[in-house]
Amino acid sequence: MKISTRGRYALRVMIDLAQNAQDSYVPMKEVANRQGISLKYLERIMPSLSKNNLVEGVHGNKGGYRLVRNPDEYTVKEILELTEGDLAPVTCLECGSDECERKDTCKTLPMWMDLQNRILNYFQGITLQDLVDNQEKTFNF
Repeated sequence: MKISTRGRYALRVMIDLAQNAQDSYVPMKEVANRQGISLKYLERIMPSLSKNNLVEGVHGNKGGYRLVRNPDEYTVKEILELTEGDLAPVTCLECGSDECERKDTCKTLPMWMDLQNRILNYFQGITLQDLVDNQEKTFNF
């Protein structure tokens, strides 16, 4: 599993909104400038975040985006699953994949399943607020 630019940028945008929204909408141009991300790239990420009710947007002069919930109510898992799709470490564990013909005899399957559970639990345990606060204790380095 490799987290793409889309997933990493979505996390950065969400953190930026959490830090800068204070009951107002944040223009994507400002986020793009602060984060060093192309505005065009952000404009491709934001519709999926909006469509899935992670953010709300307003068009126009005072337009922009803001979080729909408090930062402590978002998990990294939620954001990454939305932007990345599946977080499975191997193809046979991806949602919708064909059942592997070696499933019953595969000696590595339990290891991959354990890794997937650890990844999901790890990302589930980190909130957007944790990232805003940069609470290293949460990350267990």
